[in-house]
Amino acid sequence: MKGGLRWVADGLFPRGANPHGVLPALLILLAIVTGLVDAVSYLGLNRVFVANMTGNIVFLGFALAGDIELSKWASLLALAAFGAGAWSAGRVIGWMGDARKVFPAVTAAHALLVAVALVVAQLAGHQETGAQVALIGLLGCGMGLQNASVRALAVPDLTTNVLTTTLTGLAADSPGRAALRRSVSVAAMFAGALTGAAMHLAAGPVPAVATALVLLAAVALIARHQDRPTS
Repeated sequence: MKGGLRWVADGLFPRGANPHGVLPALLILLAIVTGLVDAVSYLGLNRVFVANMTGNIVFLGFALAGDIELSKWASLLALAAFGAGAWSAGRVIGWMGDARKVFPAVTAAHALLVAVALVVAQLAGHQETGAQVALIGLLGCGMGLQNASVRALAVPDLTTNVLTTTLTGLAADSPGRAALRRSVSVAAMFAGALTGAAMHLAAGPVPAVATALVLLAAVALIARHQDRPTS
């Protein structure tokens, strides 16, 4: 499996020019996670995103302007939870001084939060306000952890959360391996969103959250044992 991931990661860069080991392939899996959890949060948790904070800021503005279909508290909670997760990851990375060393632990912490969210979804569902508060908080904090750690890794064109800049570069720049990385990132998030939405609409949030948990656990395990990249 690891050899296949390395093959995928190397294919996203010119021959011999991948200094990141298997990380690019792992970030593709995290982009799928983003699509999965945002599908669950938008469709089942008061029309809020737990990964796309740009959307929440816009939604909050709409809600404050009087749109009764959008929730002010849900957007504020998602922003706060995401910020707490990003702050926590940033402090740990700053303390350790090496984002690559921290990445497996941060991803494992994200997986733990998603595991708790899965238990909440199984026991309490997702329609009561208390369950929604717990799910938004847990999933939002996890996505903040993910976004901060991926940002610190600085693998080009594989941000896993925000695609506006990725789409701009894809449209504006000449074709090449950078365009390939951007296209794969967009496709991965789309695939996660499509799969998460289909799962949620058919059976509620549990299958999509469980799938996200499996992917996160796999990423954390593989990242922990990956070889250090060559410079």
